[in-house]
Amino acid sequence: MLRESQTAVVARNETWTGSCATEPFEAGWAQEAIFFVRALKAGTGQACQAHVEISPDGMRWVREGGVVELPVQDGDGVAFVRVAHFGNWLRLAADLPHDASRTLLVTLHLK
Repeated sequence: MLRESQTAVVARNETWTGSCATEPFEAGWAQEAIFFVRALKAGTGQACQAHVEISPDGMRWVREGGVVELPVQDGDGVAFVRVAHFGNWLRLAADLPHDASRTLLVTLHLK
């Protein structure tokens, strides 16, 4: 049996400041997921992390435990975080310090 796979762009050219998150994505059919994060422009401020959040309904969110360092500028490469046993809804969220911003492309890859 051939496994299904899907790629979704959940944040494209968005500048993150303060509390922010990707679009939620319904992925209950998948067994594994990977978020890839890439900076599209130079960011500001100190190092920042984003965390994976899961939800039973796409409205109420809880931290799953996975974290990823947010790249500061284009050329820093691609950061990623793997997720398994996540239920139905996924998103990536962050609380950036007041002096920090990041312009990002975030994709979610499911199998």
